Amino acid sequence: MKIPRVAMLELDAATRSRCFEEVNLGLSPQDAATEAMRCIECANPGCTTGCPVGVHIKEVVALICAGNFLGAAARMREDNVLPAVTGRVCPQESQCEGRCVVGKKGQPVAIGNLERFIADYELKSGRLGLPAIAPATGRSVAIVGSGPAGLAAAGDLIQKGHRVRVFEALHELGGVLVYGIPEFRLPKSIVRCEIDNLSRMGVEFETNVVVGKSVTLDELMIDEGYNAVFVATGAGLPSFLGVPGEHFNGVYSANEFLTRVNLMRAYLADEYDQPVYDCRDREVVVVGGGNTAMDAARTARRLGARAVSLVYRRSQAEMPARAEEVRHARQEGIEFRMLTSPIEFLGDARGWLTAARCVRMELGAPDASGRRSPVKIDGSEHTLPAQVAIIGVGATANPLIQSTTPDLKTNARNYIVADPETMRTSKRGVFAGGDIVTGGATVILAMGAGRKAAASIHAFLATNVW
Repeated sequence: MKIPRVAMLELDAATRSRCFEEVNLGLSPQDAATEAMRCIECANPGCTTGCPVGVHIKEVVALICAGNFLGAAARMREDNVLPAVTGRVCPQESQCEGRCVVGKKGQPVAIGNLERFIADYELKSGRLGLPAIAPATGRSVAIVGSGPAGLAAAGDLIQKGHRVRVFEALHELGGVLVYGIPEFRLPKSIVRCEIDNLSRMGVEFETNVVVGKSVTLDELMIDEGYNAVFVATGAGLPSFLGVPGEHFNGVYSANEFLTRVNLMRAYLADEYDQPVYDCRDREVVVVGGGNTAMDAARTARRLGARAVSLVYRRSQAEMPARAEEVRHARQEGIEFRMLTSPIEFLGDARGWLTAARCVRMELGAPDASGRRSPVKIDGSEHTLPAQVAIIGVGATANPLIQSTTPDLKTNARNYIVADPETMRTSKRGVFAGGDIVTGGATVILAMGAGRKAAASIHAFLATNVW
């Protein structure tokens, strides 16, 4: 209990705000072993119950303490097939670390940093700690979407001995991990390595397949003979504010902006052909308070924006973004304009954005989410100059699969209806989970849904009972 928490080194703010290099620099083996020693091996580890994928963290940390880093990685991958990813982007402060007993009298054990360490150690050592694979069952599962829910399900199902094939609509695997999360927070090479590890375990992947258009769910099951399908397509249809002026050139959804920069390498304008409107020496307004809005703001800063303002209609206390994201953004010079909301975007005669007209807000009574509702303050209108605006207020369900599968039940918002415990849908043999069921959430919650679905699919394949 007297050992202080080991701090992870970070790239300094002045340097990182001008490049896309990773911000957090990881732990050394000595630092990892020291941090692991802070675990008191409590009888009922709250860290595991606080983890959406149920990692047996105490066992993993004990292996790190013993210096068996590859063994720790193998034990981790039994429950979490993407440790290098979740160790970087998971909100540990509100999950595993939030339940750590050590944290009641000081800082919790840095579980996320240790998770990242063992995955990075594998990569650097060139050796891999993979879990055991059961004998082949002769059953096959199609997974639609290679984001966190789909990959988590694939990892569990392949361990059970089923044939697993993942179909991805885009040209690169990873879903939101590659198109939504910036390089400086999650390098694409890390995602590729984790997917390569799944390939080594036996998972098959196919890109450029738009399920619902290239092939339907019925064709996968009837014509291609898959015994079950897991739909994990995420919620990638962008949402806008619905205010005047969103049609002006220079106004982006965060989905498009981040996809162009992250997946299409728009930050390498001389090498790739998917540019974004030049942010250099321009004023940028980003709307929203979640991780996506924070990622967009920090990305705009790295693209050379003269000033980046993050506009959020509630206070910082209500922001859903990770505390680390907020801290890093402030260090990098992002200006936070809390309790502010755009009511109109202004443009010039040529159709280019020039400003955002905003109004100040105050917090009223709690809404359905439990957060206090923002209320407009009369007479508080003001204008922020902006040549680029990025709207990061969430996303909705892409309707493609639902529209081509009439017996697949959806709700009023077009999300697929699935049992929250089994992930079964209204269509026999079809399961669904992640953002396409719940709406936008975190990577680790999507992975938790993927694990639930995998367990349910395994039971279905064993019994053929629906």
